[in-house]
Parts: sequence; structure tokens; C-alpha cells
Amino acid sequence: MKRLTSAYIAILTAALALTSCHSIPEYENTGKGNFEQLWTLFDEHYCFFEESGVDWDSVYRAYAPRVESCRTQRELFRLCADMVNELRDGHVNLASPFGTSYYKKWWSDYPQNYNQRIVEENYLYFGGQQIGAVTYAVLPQNIGYISIPTFSSGIGEGNLDYIINYMALCDGLIIDVRDNGGGSIDNVETWVSRFITERTLAGSICHKTGKGHNDFSEPYEYYFEPPSGHLLWGKPVALLTNRSTFSAANNFVSIMRLLPNITQIGDTTGGGCGMPLSFDLPIGWTVRMSACPVYDPQGRLTEFGLPPHISVTQTPADLAASRDPILDTAIAHLTHNTAPILP
Repeated sequence: MKRLTSAYIAILTAALALTSCHSIPEYENTGKGNFEQLWTLFDEHYCFFEESGVDWDSVYRAYAPRVESCRTQRELFRLCADMVNELRDGHVNLASPFGTSYYKKWWSDYPQNYNQRIVEENYLYFGGQQIGAVTYAVLPQNIGYISIPTFSSGIGEGNLDYIINYMALCDGLIIDVRDNGGGSIDNVETWVSRFITERTLAGSICHKTGKGHNDFSEPYEYYFEPPSGHLLWGKPVALLTNRSTFSAANNFVSIMRLLPNITQIGDTTGGGCGMPLSFDLPIGWTVRMSACPVYDPQGRLTEFGLPPHISVTQTPADLAASRDPILDTAIAHLTHNTAPILP
């Protein structure tokens, strides 16, 4: 992490220091030992018990008696994976040498509302330009279009200057973060900073202060600032989202949707606002969980997603006709809106 604000760095340091100074008992490398440590790690470090409504003690009573019946590592892995999936959290996963388990229903039980082939073929006409993972183009309606499929990879400030300048005469801009599963908040900051004109509250974060489920610090605020000497965008923006807009992408949306002239269109995001931490079990497996809750600029948790300002669904009939109604709605919304690009 290279460009996090000093407050965010302090929070990370505090959270990691807390983890290191809390002694973690050594458990035997047995089925029971690994199960007990896994349950205890969540009991002491997971941050969304209250929001999920899960009684973790009841979960223990339901799963612990089944450990002795596990005869192989795979059986134990499945039992442990089923237990942590009771939390219904996309940031929770269990990784072993033979597989990784994570909770999928935060997106799998919903329509996808995105088909990249349809966008590329019928809106960009296979003419989009690409910088790293980012695709950008000017649509025939004189609307700029930028697809950000991930925040795991960054983009240079000079590249962003070029894209903004390229779209200088457009009437508006579409930013498509559908199917963006997240990445680094540093890269979120790089993008958000081009849509603000002053130091702006981006949110707040807490860390655990003890082993109790509700033992949290007071929220620490963190801020983003516009980059000095670089182009900013001030015209209207349509922000396209679906249920697979998750984690850092959800964080991006939580900040952007509250800025002036920005409208979220599509489906509710997938959520995932907890900063994850990882731990190792005696057997060699790694578990990751949401450990520090992150709040939006209005002090709200967005763990379960952010509803759009304008809700649109892509139906089977739309797919058959190779149409993207979310993108169509964004184009119609922006066609007659204009505002200056900020220097």
C-alpha cells in the first residue's frame, strides 16, 4: 500500500498490532484442534456478528459434535467451510492445498445484469481502447464510457489525464464497475480523486479493541484529495453497478454515489465493507475474514450492498436481443446533461 492516508495507515497498524499482541493459543493439529481454533478466531476477530444476526455459540453447538465423524482432511474442510459460510459473508473464505471455499450466494442468487460481449459488440463496436485492465471509448451519443473491471491493478495519473482529456467534449461519462470484485483502496483513491475538488471525507473505519463481539474502537475518518496538477472531471456521471460489484468496488461506489452529479444505475452492489485479515490454522490452511468495519462518508455500513438511485434489470429478453438496458438507461440519463471539466 503506497498512498493510503495517514489515518488509514494508523488504523491498519493498530489492527495488526492488536492481532499480534493478543496471544493466540496453540491448538493441536487434529480435527478437533483445527476446528476449535477456527471457531475461536472468528469469535474473537470477526466484525459483523451483530449485522449478520448469527448466534456464533449456536453455530458451535451445531457443528462441533460432527468433527469426530470427519475421517479425511476433505471432510473436515467441508465441515469447517459450511460452518463459516453460516456468516453469509463474501470476504470469508477457507483455503487449503486442495481447494478454496467461499460464500457465493451474495451474488449467485441474483441476476448478473451484465454481459461484456454485448457491451463490446453492440455499444463499443469492438472499438474500445485499453490501458491495463481499463477499457474506454466515446459512444455515438457523445457520452464517454469507462469500464473498470478490477481495483486489483492500478492506472497511472498520466493515463487518467489522457482519458479525461480524450473525453473533454463529451456530454457526460459512464463508469461501469459491474463485475468488479474489488482490490486495493489505493486504486479506489486514484479514481475518486478525479471527481472531487477539495479534501473530501471518504469514510471511516474501526478496529477490534478486545475479544468481545462488540469491542470496537471509535471510528477513524479518512480523506481523499484531488491530485495537484492533474485533470478533474466535473460533468455528470452515471455509475453502473450489479451484485458482483464487491469489496473495494463497493467502497468506490459508497463514496462516488454521494458526490454531486453522480447517479448510480443498475442493481444493488454486492457489499463487502469489512477490511479482511488472514490467519493460519495448525493444519496449514488459511482463513480470511472481515475484521474491521468500514463506513461510508455518512457513517453507514454498506456490508449488504448499496441500492442504485435508478434500478434497472437486464431480462432474458434483453439478453436475447443483445441489449443492455442498464447502459441504455445511463445513456438516456446523460444525453442532455452538461457541466464543465474542472482544471
